[in-house]
Amino acid sequence: MADSPAAPAPESPGAVSSLPLAPGLYLVGTPIGNLEDVTLRALRILRSATHILAEDTRHTRGLLDRHGIRTPMISCHKFNERAREEEILGRIRAGEALALVTDAGMPGISDPGARAADAVRAAGLPVTVIPGPCALSAAVALCGSVESRGFLFEGFLDHKTAARRRRLVELAAFPAPIVFYESTHRILKLLDEVEQELGPDRKLFIARELTKKFEETIAGTPARLRAHYATHSLKGEFVVILLPAAPPAPEA
Repeated sequence: MADSPAAPAPESPGAVSSLPLAPGLYLVGTPIGNLEDVTLRALRILRSATHILAEDTRHTRGLLDRHGIRTPMISCHKFNERAREEEILGRIRAGEALALVTDAGMPGISDPGARAADAVRAAGLPVTVIPGPCALSAAVALCGSVESRGFLFEGFLDHKTAARRRRLVELAAFPAPIVFYESTHRILKLLDEVEQELGPDRKLFIARELTKKFEETIAGTPARLRAHYATHSLKGEFVVILLPAAPPAPEA
């Protein structure tokens, strides 16, 4: 009597395999702009998964079409991620391998994915990460002012003005760079808030449209940055790095 086929084994570090994916949740990093910035492993996972959990299926379709991937998608975004938990667990228990992607970058970093990963892990089911591009790490690398001091990632500040200003004041004396994500609609507001709450001489580094055709970086005081954006595009997504306050000048 022939042996029954063995169940697919979970991915092992460094392995390159054509075997079916083991059941579980796969957190897949996708390009933050340039569609060439996708790993071979990410493409294999997306092609081999039973389903792809996508933040926006229309957006992800562009990446999949570029690489001839026809894996069916399921919508999974911040407004329905909690409601999807039982479905995700049920599918994995039934033997499915689910790839989770966001519109850009790494799931769970100011994007959906963390809640699903927590639920799957709490249920004792496997969660695997497929690292990829991330606006956070790309901007930190471009900034060049982090070195060994590390940095603090804040993500998006609160939409409410009072809460934003309060948080900036709390962070004023932090001794390492602080990274924020900001939208085109609030970037000038953030510059005003930094100037008013932290002083006109506080320096920032801003990266816009990372990896895209019109990628742009600039550093300076809020006033210099406002002057720049008076004549340059405000379109796109921004990563803002607030640099530490300069040490006080020694007394004479």
